[in-house]
Amino acid sequence: QVQLVESGGGSVQSGGSLRLSCIASELVYCMGWFRQAPGKEPEGVGIQTYSGRTTSADSVKGRFTISRDNDKNTLYLQMNNLRPEDTAMYYCAAGDSYWSGPSRRCGAAPYEYKYRGQGTQVTVAS
Repeated sequence: QVQLVESGGGSVQSGGSLRLSCIASELVYCMGWFRQAPGKEPEGVGIQTYSGRTTSADSVKGRFTISRDNDKNTLYLQMNNLRPEDTAMYYCAAGDSYWSGPSRRCGAAPYEYKYRGQGTQVTVAS
C-alpha cells in the first residue's frame, strides 16, 4: 500500500502562485496531480513518469510545472498565474505503468491510478 501525503495548498489572489508537494511512501513509476472542483468530475492536471516524461492539461500549460525528485519520492506542482477557475481540491495519485509496444507509459485518467492522497485545497480569489 503506497501512502501519499500532499501539502502546500492554500488561498491566493488571482495571479498568485503556490507550490504543492506530494511525498510517497515508496517509489512509484507513475505519479500525477488531479483536481476536482465542487460539482465537477475529477480532471487531470499533469503526470510525470519516473523517467521524467511529463504530460499536462491544456488548461494549465504555460502556468503549471510538474517535477519530481525520485531520490525523495516526491512530486511537485508549481502553480503560477493562478486563476479563480483553478480553485479545486488537488490530489496526488500514483500507479503502475503499462506497455504500449516498446514504450512504458502512464495513464491519464484518475481511475488508472491505484493510490491517491487525501488532497490539498487550492482557492483562488478574483
